[in-house]
Amino acid sequence: MYGWTEVGLEVKIGATKDPKWAYEMGRVSGVEAAAIGCNWSFAPIVDINYNWRNPIISSRSFGSDPDLVLELSLAYMKGIQESGIAPAAKHWPGDGVDERDQHLSFSVNSLSTEEWDKTYGKVYKGLIDAGLPSIMAGHIHMPAYEKHFNPDIKDEELLPATLSKELTTDLLRGKLGFNGVVVTDASHMVGMTGAMKRSKLLPTSIAAGCDLFLFFNDPDEDFGYMMDGYKEGIITEERLQEALERILGLKAMLGLHKKAKTEILPPKEEALAKIGLPENTALFKQVADEAITLVKDKQDIWPVTPEKYKRLLLVDVKGVQGGFGALIGSKEKAVDMMKEMLEAQGFQVTVWESTEEKIMKLPEEERMAAIANVYAQKRPITDLTDNYDLIINLANVNPGTVQRIVWPASKGTPDIPFYIHEVPTIFVSVQYPYHLSDVPQVKTYINTYDSKKQTLELLVEKLMGRSEFKGKSAVDAYCGFVDTRI
Repeated sequence: MYGWTEVGLEVKIGATKDPKWAYEMGRVSGVEAAAIGCNWSFAPIVDINYNWRNPIISSRSFGSDPDLVLELSLAYMKGIQESGIAPAAKHWPGDGVDERDQHLSFSVNSLSTEEWDKTYGKVYKGLIDAGLPSIMAGHIHMPAYEKHFNPDIKDEELLPATLSKELTTDLLRGKLGFNGVVVTDASHMVGMTGAMKRSKLLPTSIAAGCDLFLFFNDPDEDFGYMMDGYKEGIITEERLQEALERILGLKAMLGLHKKAKTEILPPKEEALAKIGLPENTALFKQVADEAITLVKDKQDIWPVTPEKYKRLLLVDVKGVQGGFGALIGSKEKAVDMMKEMLEAQGFQVTVWESTEEKIMKLPEEERMAAIANVYAQKRPITDLTDNYDLIINLANVNPGTVQRIVWPASKGTPDIPFYIHEVPTIFVSVQYPYHLSDVPQVKTYINTYDSKKQTLELLVEKLMGRSEFKGKSAVDAYCGFVDTRI
């Protein structure tokens, strides 16, 4: 099985505040994608993370500053185009305001037209002016601009951008002047299918200004729906011709009409020789060193050395597994890797498994008694203070629809950092950048943005004072709360 070279997630690149890493992210993606025959990429993700609860772009956004998002997106676009790949910025007209998942429900960009122009509009206009060839439309409503272009529209007539002429033709093609290809996000997502029958939504997406819809449900059935839509006049002759010309224009821009199949898809050995080049794999560690972020530093705890904190309790903080984070997270358990690394530095490390995990390992006949004991059990605080010099909470929770920490039933176990005034405590989130909302009481909080081994090795170096924390959060890791800053 062959892998790919990771440079860093968008939020991690954002924490470096350096466009050269976004360029390298695009460049390496382009080299390796082109090597296996790809010529179109559904990236960069140019959404702006204004809502920390958003499940789609929590780690897949460059940040919450439109200027930074534009700067890094332009750099990414430059890098990937060097390999002859067409970028497709997404998710038009902009995700990151709502906190719902378009795979499962509707989603709304609720900004006013003025607010949108200064934020998402600024990003898209900057990319369009730089020659962006394609855009992926999201199943995202934007009532302000729909009503701007169609003052008579009723609330019940509002549609997501993939089905809205006001958003994809009037705003994107008209006001912003975009003349490239528009493809819908996946056509089976509820954000789209919840709007109308499939027999209507497919041709309506083309009529609205999209040139392609993404993913068949059933090829023959979907093609029939498209033909019916054309015959019924939902898709006009002019709109069909326009969509076809744009698709052919994108192919011509990539030179596909001049390339033999062997040029597009090189032999296996030649392709694999470009995957995982040493100079490209080396970038991951460089980005991690620049990105790891000491978000909150409110106690005199540094450096963390065996001389100061010999006995260390490492708490494995749990969440619901799945989603994009499950794909991008390390296959090795972060807590196990950290234990090994810290012990190699001379610490005595004890790992605390979650209460639920311990109970589930018990025989069935013992579980109920164990559950009852969780509620009844009280322990002296000296169980912690007499046995540990430092506690590190390690939260390895995947970004996704359910991305918060799943706390145990008991409030008296180390799963929850209730002991911050008893034992020096550090909370580290290795994937989701917004866990400070779950543990506002902690005084030292760190985001690493992924749980890969190289990243954790660098984290240990920084904990021990051998390397400085260089990252600057590109999102509001305090989640807009006052208590997270205390």
